[in-house]
Amino acid sequence: MLLSAVYATATGAEGDGLRPAADGATAVRAAASPAEPIPTARPTRIVVALPRPASTPALGDPLSTVFAQVRGVRLVHPAVRVELVGFHQASDVNSLGLVAAPTAVRPKVMASRHRPTASRSAADIVVHPQSEIRAPVSGIVKRAGNYKLYCKTPDSFAVISPDGHPELEVKLLHISGLRVRPGDRVLAGRTLLARRPTKLPFGSQVDAFSSARPAWPHVHMEVTRLAEPSATPVAGPSTLAFGQCG
Repeated sequence: MLLSAVYATATGAEGDGLRPAADGATAVRAAASPAEPIPTARPTRIVVALPRPASTPALGDPLSTVFAQVRGVRLVHPAVRVELVGFHQASDVNSLGLVAAPTAVRPKVMASRHRPTASRSAADIVVHPQSEIRAPVSGIVKRAGNYKLYCKTPDSFAVISPDGHPELEVKLLHISGLRVRPGDRVLAGRTLLARRPTKLPFGSQVDAFSSARPAWPHVHMEVTRLAEPSATPVAGPSTLAFGQCG
């Protein structure tokens, strides 16, 4: 799901080799050194890594399986039950093109949205409606909170500064029941970010590839490049970073 409206002020291959479940879902660094050293943000709270569900298989576990990477940052699937990963054009020109991993669950590249961004600069990860959403990367939560998608639909977001890459931000949208706050340290595939994905009240481009009816919801994810590297957490209402309404 791409947010052409709410992103307006944003600054601050088929086949996966995994074993399908009965419902069709799969049950499942190094940047250039800056001239001046950049201090690493110290977390204000350590979020204890929660145990994985007992039903998670030892092999083919998407919570430890990479679906894409970019500039040394490896992104793991954010949920246990993933149906597919739909890549598409981001609306933020600072979003980087993602390289799909061989272990991505049913990767698709969706039709052009006629934007000046790469065809894989964002990803919609289709997950079971009741799936818990876990961190796709280890790092520090820079921003997290609630906003209104297209100034209308309640939604939540989280922005993570990945370990060792203060010049990048990993952004997630369409999550509900937020469980983290700015300054928290999270671990890839383990730390609970949100209780479930947001079920949007309208159709999305990725729905056409879903075999479920109604189509399962998706978590939107992208990696953006900062003009000035910083891993410093920021709290408060001014940190929505996906556009302001009103």
